[in-house]
Amino acid sequence: MIIYDVENFPNPLRVRIALAEKNALDSATFKPVDLMNAEHRNAAFLRKNPFAGVPVLELDDGTYISESPAITEYIDHHFAGPSLTGETAKERAVISMMQRRAETQVLDAIATYFHHATDGLGPELETYQNSDWGQKQHARAIAGLAYFDSVLAEQSYVAGEAFTVADITLWCGLVFGGFCNVGIPTNLAHLQAWHDRVAKRPSIAA
Repeated sequence: MIIYDVENFPNPLRVRIALAEKNALDSATFKPVDLMNAEHRNAAFLRKNPFAGVPVLELDDGTYISESPAITEYIDHHFAGPSLTGETAKERAVISMMQRRAETQVLDAIATYFHHATDGLGPELETYQNSDWGQKQHARAIAGLAYFDSVLAEQSYVAGEAFTVADITLWCGLVFGGFCNVGIPTNLAHLQAWHDRVAKRPSIAA
């Protein structure tokens, strides 16, 4: 399999952590996309993903899969090891719900703040910005962090007692937040404790 991505960007990082959790990093070939020079907007890349986002997974039969949750689901089902997306109907539903909350309330909110209310990736790529919308999403992200602090006061991980894709998404949201100065508020002790534990996982610490 080939993965087109930008190393250390938040959504590609989600896929790399999932691969590492499944001990499958060596099974993928990573091809960097020159996002800063708008390679993701050229015709060749748009044939892989018409929405111009990374990462994109290319399978041996020529199938292209984009959207990080879809890629991580493929990885989880394709490779052996502890499940990241759940095994029973209930587990799968709860993990999907919490993953989506981590995505919309933290990762996507921080990304919107970054692209709209900061310099983002620069004027050549940030062709439209709405600072008010960006600031609103900053507030949404802070509220999202408080929500997850309350969740983690009651359980070890975002979707229960096992590490899942929901934790990966929240972690990557916090990584992105650190990049654009959206940190964990000092009063969110449960979220900080989760962060410190997850930071020690081999898939992340490496």
